[in-house]
Amino acid sequence: MHPWFKMSLMPNSLTIDGVRSEVDRLARSSKSAHELMTQLVALLHDRMLKYNWVGFYMLDEGSKPPVLVLGPFQGAMTPHTRIPLHQGICGAAASTGKTVVVDDVAKDPRYLACSLETKSEIVAPVFNRGKVAGELDIDSHFAAAFSAEDQEFVEYCAALVGKKLESSPA
Repeated sequence: MHPWFKMSLMPNSLTIDGVRSEVDRLARSSKSAHELMTQLVALLHDRMLKYNWVGFYMLDEGSKPPVLVLGPFQGAMTPHTRIPLHQGICGAAASTGKTVVVDDVAKDPRYLACSLETKSEIVAPVFNRGKVAGELDIDSHFAAAFSAEDQEFVEYCAALVGKKLESSPA
């Protein structure tokens, strides 16, 4: 049996548990939030089979009105490099400060189409000193790809980036 096929048969929790220890190692060893984000998107894209596009959008409060600006990402190019705060699923997560999970993007009018292959999406806010500073956005080519366990894991990754931001000079 091909190793990829065996891996695809593993329960998601085994994959998340294994990747979580690598995420923790990256959080300890990275010297900056940007370095951590760059390493996280590569790890999640490579190791989580249903995470087909992984990226960070960071809030640019200096622009009027504030916008989300594409940061480190892995996956296909996206036309959405700047997203107004109240637009799309990403804007909804940043505006509310709550994780948004969409099982079928075709049924969500907020979805900003990036790829015809995208079927579901999860966006978890990144907080810095109690305020939304950005978000971790993940698209999947599979409908309903994100379980409650995935949500907890993605929020955990976003929180680690927030902690790294908080430990940086203000």
